[in-house]
Amino acid sequence: MKYTTTINDKKFEIEITNDGKLLVNGQPREVDFLHLDESLYSLIMQNNSHEVVVEQRDGDYEVLVGGHLFTGRVLDERAQLMASRRGGGFTETGEITIRAPMPGLIVAITVKEGDEIKAGQTVVILESMKMQNELKAPRDGTVQRISVEAGQTVEQKKILVTIT
Repeated sequence: MKYTTTINDKKFEIEITNDGKLLVNGQPREVDFLHLDESLYSLIMQNNSHEVVVEQRDGDYEVLVGGHLFTGRVLDERAQLMASRRGGGFTETGEITIRAPMPGLIVAITVKEGDEIKAGQTVVILESMKMQNELKAPRDGTVQRISVEAGQTVEQKKILVTIT
């Protein structure tokens, strides 16, 4: 099965072959992926181990790896065909929220309400499990609302920042 995956505006073609092998843009990858908990996974790739948090939100996926938050969309062959027949892929417009991918402490908020921001710009730094995680904007936009403040403890899925 082939999938088109868009992560932070960069497209990848992912194929899982009939014999279970993984190809990324036609190149084979050795990956061991194990589901640990509700949204927690273990990923071993190129002899490096990673703890990965994956959340599905409004048809997109948010993936936290090594303190970096990535936003992605995955389309299988059927969904890709339907999107192309509608005249293209999905547009990234409207209101989006950045939520806490795990419980933690808000260390810093690097933006203010009304700020114009760019995709990939850090908006919040969340400390969890003794690691500081930079939560980044998935696309360009304007900071509409900041729902937390530095020093505040938050639960998983708490809305932190709203962007339009």
